[in-house]
Amino acid sequence: MTTLLLTHRASLDHLTPPGHPERPDRIRAIEEVLGNGQFGALVREQAPEGSLDQVTLCHDGHYIEELHHISPKDGIVYLDGDTSMSPGTWEAVMRGVGGAVAATDAVIAGKHNNAFVATRPPGHHAESNRPMGFCFFDHAAIAARHAQRKHGIARVAVVDFDVHHGNGTQEIFWADPTVMYCSTHQMPLFPGTGATRERGEHDNIVNAPLASEDGSAKFRAAFENLILPQLTKFSPELIIISAGFDAHHRDPLASINLRGEDFGWVTRKLMDVADATAGGRVVSVLEGGYDLQGLKESVAAHVTALMGA
Repeated sequence: MTTLLLTHRASLDHLTPPGHPERPDRIRAIEEVLGNGQFGALVREQAPEGSLDQVTLCHDGHYIEELHHISPKDGIVYLDGDTSMSPGTWEAVMRGVGGAVAATDAVIAGKHNNAFVATRPPGHHAESNRPMGFCFFDHAAIAARHAQRKHGIARVAVVDFDVHHGNGTQEIFWADPTVMYCSTHQMPLFPGTGATRERGEHDNIVNAPLASEDGSAKFRAAFENLILPQLTKFSPELIIISAGFDAHHRDPLASINLRGEDFGWVTRKLMDVADATAGGRVVSVLEGGYDLQGLKESVAAHVTALMGA
């Protein structure tokens, strides 16, 4: 079993204002923990730069052009209260797109069993025509659509355990019966979407909201009782994970209070479904996770599971 790790130093060049939780140190923390000897077997490659054609699989052309146009030559441009661009943002975002697509190509081709794309900024809040919540383009959604268009994959599942609901992924696939979107997340919390009743036009959206302080047992029950049965019934040919680690108990932005081992557990559960229906094919894309120690613990558990250790 081999696991592909895709990263790029351009992720460090997306600069955010002082005190912003989505900061370059997130990538440095991941690099540090994955530099430990237990991860020596990871196949490490550079994330290529994605193309505008790939982005248009999920995003409006006018929005893409406008975002490219306002990308600054210096300083920081604010798109909303949470989301801003620096001179290095555009390349960082496009490396995230390219990394997700390259990981998908490699896993579908059978070069690797699975892959983890450790780039920033995250993507799951980006809707088809607007940035939001630190996000610009939805890398996981683009990877899902790329798998269908290039490789003929009939059914893709995107499973999101970030503590914030992936409103962008839900919006992009709301009316698409060929993609299932599943999410655990804290409610009430930003962005305010993700109620159980939000099920998509084809019953292809599975939301399992959790309350503050729900903890490991209720998180695992949400997967065991709701998400995993629906996922198995859908029988995906590829699983893409929106891997946010901000549900960790140390994280400053939420309070579900998970532990590192919960992320290892859910990863193994998703791998079991992939083994049964998708030839084991799993692509994981980094989303949130803002306490550096919590991020290290969670990523270590997640990648250890992907490696089958």
